[in-house]
Amino acid sequence: MPASSTLRRSLVAAATLPLLFGALAACGYGSSSDKDDAGKATPAANGKKLSADSVKIGYFPNLTHATPLIGVQEGLFQKELGGTAVKTATFNAGPSEIEALNAGSIDIGWIGPSPAINGYTKSKGQSLRIIGGSASGGVKLVVNPGKVTSLDDLKGKNIATPQLGNTQDVAFLNWIAEKGWKVDAQSGKGDVNVVRTDNKITPDAFKSGSIDGAWVPEPTASKLVSEGGKVLLDESDLWPDKQFVITNIIVSQKFLKEHPDVVEAVLRGSVKTNDWISAHPDQAKASANEALKKLSGKALPADIIDPAWKSFKTLDDPLAATLQAQADHAVKAGLLKKPDLNGIYDLAPLNKVLKSLGKPEVGDAGLGVK
Repeated sequence: MPASSTLRRSLVAAATLPLLFGALAACGYGSSSDKDDAGKATPAANGKKLSADSVKIGYFPNLTHATPLIGVQEGLFQKELGGTAVKTATFNAGPSEIEALNAGSIDIGWIGPSPAINGYTKSKGQSLRIIGGSASGGVKLVVNPGKVTSLDDLKGKNIATPQLGNTQDVAFLNWIAEKGWKVDAQSGKGDVNVVRTDNKITPDAFKSGSIDGAWVPEPTASKLVSEGGKVLLDESDLWPDKQFVITNIIVSQKFLKEHPDVVEAVLRGSVKTNDWISAHPDQAKASANEALKKLSGKALPADIIDPAWKSFKTLDDPLAATLQAQADHAVKAGLLKKPDLNGIYDLAPLNKVLKSLGKPEVGDAGLGVK
C-alpha cells in the first residue's frame, strides 16, 4: 500500500464503546490535573472592548499546543482582543475540555482531533465547530535498539501507546493491520502486544524493560530517546506532504453565534502567534518552555525540548482531509461507527483573517457548515 494511505490516525467517538470515552485523554503530558492557570489577563489600557467582556480559552500544557502557550505568554492574544480580557484554563484530557466547553466554562479551546470529533458526534453536531488548525506532526515510534532494529522486528514485542482508543493507539493498530499482522483491539494481544501506558509512566516502563518501544507524541518520544531509545518511525513520513492534524481550534457554537468579533480576534491572535513562532523559533521555544514551567512547575531540559520542538509544526490550516482520513481508519479498526462529520468545520472567520493578512484561504474538505 502506498505511503499516502499507509497510516491514518484515529478518532474515537462516544457512539462506540463506552470505555473509549473515558480513554480519550490528551495526546500528551503536563500538569496532573485540570486547572485555571493565568486567570484573567489585563486588557489593553486603551483597547476597545469587543462584544464580550472576556473570552475563556482552554488548552493543554503540551508542546503541540505551542500556539496558545506562546500567544498567552507573549500577550499576542490580548493585543488583538483589546479591552476584552483573556481568561485561561488548562486541561490534561480531551473529554474534560469538551465538558468545559459544553458547560460554558470555556468558549474556545485547543484540542486534538479525537476529542473534537467525539464532542461533535456525541452532541449530534450541536456543541462545537472546528474553526482552525494549530499543529501538525510530533508523533514517533521509539524503540529499544537492543531489541528492535527494524519495523519487522516489532512482531512479538511489547509496544506502548498512551491509551486504548486514543489517536496514537488506533494509528498503531491501523499500521499493524496494514502490515498484515493481527491484534485484538480491546486486549492489545496479538502478533504485536499493544500495551496501553500513560505517557507519564512510559519512560519508566521503557527503562525497566517492560516495554520494548512506544508509539507516542512529543515530548514523550524525545524523553525515550534521552533514555537510550531510537526513533524507528516518524508518523509524519507516512502522510502526504508529511502533514496531519494533531491540534485543532474549537469554539462553542453558542459563543460563535453571539460573539463572532471575539472569535475573529482570537483567530487573528493565533495566526499572528504562528507567524511569530516561525520568525523567532528559538525565542518561541524558550517562551513555550517558560509557559510549561509556570503551568507544571518544571521546564523541559534541552535534550528533550530541542528535538521535540523540531518534530512538529504550528500552522493555521486544520488539514481537514486528514481529519476525515483519521475517522475512516477508526471505523476500519472497529472503534468508531461511521460518523456524520458534515458541518464540523466553520472556517469562514479564519479565512476572513487570512485574507485580511494577505494569506491564502484554507479548505474544509467538504465538511463545513452549509
